[in-house]
Amino acid sequence: MGRSESWEWIKAVAVALILAIGIRYFLLAPIVVDGQSMMPTLEHNDRMLVNKIGYNISEPERFDIIVFHAPQNKDYIKRVIGLPGDTIEYRDDMLYVNGESVDEPYLDDYKEQAEYLPLTEDFHIKDVTGYETVPEGHVFVLGDNRQRSRDSRQIGMIPYDEVVGKANFVIWPIQEIRFVD
Repeated sequence: MGRSESWEWIKAVAVALILAIGIRYFLLAPIVVDGQSMMPTLEHNDRMLVNKIGYNISEPERFDIIVFHAPQNKDYIKRVIGLPGDTIEYRDDMLYVNGESVDEPYLDDYKEQAEYLPLTEDFHIKDVTGYETVPEGHVFVLGDNRQRSRDSRQIGMIPYDEVVGKANFVIWPIQEIRFVD
């Protein structure tokens, strides 16, 4: 192998590394689901891709599954329930946003299989956060496994600048590859 061919290989590897680092840092990042807080939507040890595209320039939407930096230098994965200006309340296992009931179809199967009900204990956002509404630049998040989730009811509102991105594609285990919502 000649010197110029070696140089071409070095350049190709360098370009590939720069692309891989750029994609990992700016576009997509892997995450491993740790725990049961998002069951049955996500299982412990599911591997997912976090889509960072757009989350640097736009706001999360209601019911997005997001990854964010949480206390104790951990990243959490939860579902967005409340957006800025929203009043959030649960009564009789029903979500109320700004006084209107809102269906959560992703919980229907879990409610049927739950060990005990209600799946979500009654609360008003003020009781668990001290705020009447979700402040500007923040979201209120819950895990789908409401009985076993550490979420905004304990850790408070999540600032937009702590959101890493949207997680909606399971890549492992191979037989479970799917989009989730």
